[in-house]
Amino acid sequence: MKTLINITCAAFVVAGSTMSYADDLPAHPREIQFDALEFVPPNADEFRYELSNGVPVYMAPSDEFPLVDIRFSFKGGGYLEPADKAGLSAMTGQMIRTGGSAMMGPSELDEEFDFLAANVSVGVGATSASARVDTLTSNLDRTFELFMDMLRNPRFDQGRLDTLRGQALEGLKARDDNGLAIALREFNYLMWGEDHHESRQPTRESLESITTDDLRAFHEQIFHPGNLMISVTGDFEEQEMLAFLEEQLSGWEAKSEAPDAPAPTQAFEPGVYYYEKDQPQVQVLVGHRSMTRDDPNAIEADVMNQILGGSGFTSRITNSVRTREGLAYTAGSFLQTRVDYPGVFASYFFTKTPTTALATRLVFDELDRIQKEPVTTDELETIQNNLIETFPRNFESKGAMLGIFMNDERTDRPEGYWQNYRDKVRSVTPEMVQQAANEYLHPEDAVILVVGPWEEIKKGNSESEADPSRVATMDEFFDGKATRIPTRDPESLKPIEE
Repeated sequence: MKTLINITCAAFVVAGSTMSYADDLPAHPREIQFDALEFVPPNADEFRYELSNGVPVYMAPSDEFPLVDIRFSFKGGGYLEPADKAGLSAMTGQMIRTGGSAMMGPSELDEEFDFLAANVSVGVGATSASARVDTLTSNLDRTFELFMDMLRNPRFDQGRLDTLRGQALEGLKARDDNGLAIALREFNYLMWGEDHHESRQPTRESLESITTDDLRAFHEQIFHPGNLMISVTGDFEEQEMLAFLEEQLSGWEAKSEAPDAPAPTQAFEPGVYYYEKDQPQVQVLVGHRSMTRDDPNAIEADVMNQILGGSGFTSRITNSVRTREGLAYTAGSFLQTRVDYPGVFASYFFTKTPTTALATRLVFDELDRIQKEPVTTDELETIQNNLIETFPRNFESKGAMLGIFMNDERTDRPEGYWQNYRDKVRSVTPEMVQQAANEYLHPEDAVILVVGPWEEIKKGNSESEADPSRVATMDEFFDGKATRIPTRDPESLKPIEE
């Protein structure tokens, strides 16, 4: 009985406090006020060390788990592979990891890493290469010994190379089954030229030509201390780790640093281009070359793109093409910058054949509107708040944080960028967004790339649309002129004679 009375009294107390709390609740969730998030971006200098050979090392220890995660980042990537050896860079990364080492054959090395519960990976991207070892602290000495032998003295086992080559060749046969893959490939060709590294695609001929000597030469060009930066997170002491790395990297010769990635040399040709493919869904990309990462107006341009089509359902292109008109499940835009040369702006959507022209018109309408009219305060504040409130996520893990520091040092990002980022976002005005749109958007000089059944696409919805204001055909763009991109053989990428 006493227990029941106590419970009843407690219930009245809770109910009373709940009613009091309910009186303080706002009428709508959007009226809830939160305290400002206090976050100070970390300073890279506080985490940076340097080995005696000049290799930068960024370290952020933590004893939360008995693990150590060491990541190597090398300057140099796909842009260094010869044009007739497309696929060499990616295959080199795979073969360093899977092709064995001086000490062990491929299977033996795999088994040893598994026994040590070590996660080891190697990869080569467009402009950089990476190697990573994540292991138990107690197994670090042995794991890192094997890791360094693999990295410095890869065996490039011929049998593993033949297996990887066979898998890659098999994949070529199906790469044109996907309309989006075709659209992205052809868009890159139009943006950069077929010979530029951004556009380079492996072919049967290039893959079959790759030898173990090619792998060794490419490995020697990139994987050495002259291109290296290191990050370390996990359970360790800084000075002990520095001494450990000094010992492990001793005797590893540093060669010349890799050159910067080359800018495209092919002239950009605006216009309508189409790639014939019989499919129910049409892929469309509308874009042109854009800006460098360190352009003084890059933040204003990013905010502009977020409002235009880069922020999902809150963006104008998505709202117009998908939500309001129901013409596509996917629609938006992106602004990709480059460090060494201007990047790309593009809008995109996937739609039905008859509505391709109407959706294209809607995209151009939005490009025109953001240039002619200032964006609304609500639109701007939504994007500003999103960029500012999600900003700390860039640094939410120690590995991500150190990765940013290494990339910033390698690419000479302006000092104070992260410390000033949110203030610059806050300072953007509707007029600045409009100015960025006029400076960096050039719809009259864009490429319109269409992948699908062109004759049906070209005539638009003229036979099915009752409302004259919604009737659209592809003749509206570039005076009705369109260039056909020849259908390519999926294995050679050479035009198929028809």
